[in-house]
Amino acid sequence: MGGVKKTERDTGRRPGPMTEIAARLKSLERKNWGSRQVNEILRKASAYFAQAELDRRFKR
Repeated sequence: MGGVKKTERDTGRRPGPMTEIAARLKSLERKNWGSRQVNEILRKASAYFAQAELDRRFKR
């Protein structure tokens, strides 16, 4: 049944994104999620090392 709906969307007889566009969107969303995860890790690491540098300066 899913194949019929997909074919109808791809030919314009049913509303909704075409299969190719939906697959591309899903791929981009996955990449975006991965980039957000990397950015979050880098942000936390940066804050950690900045705090460590401040602590080191005050201990002298």
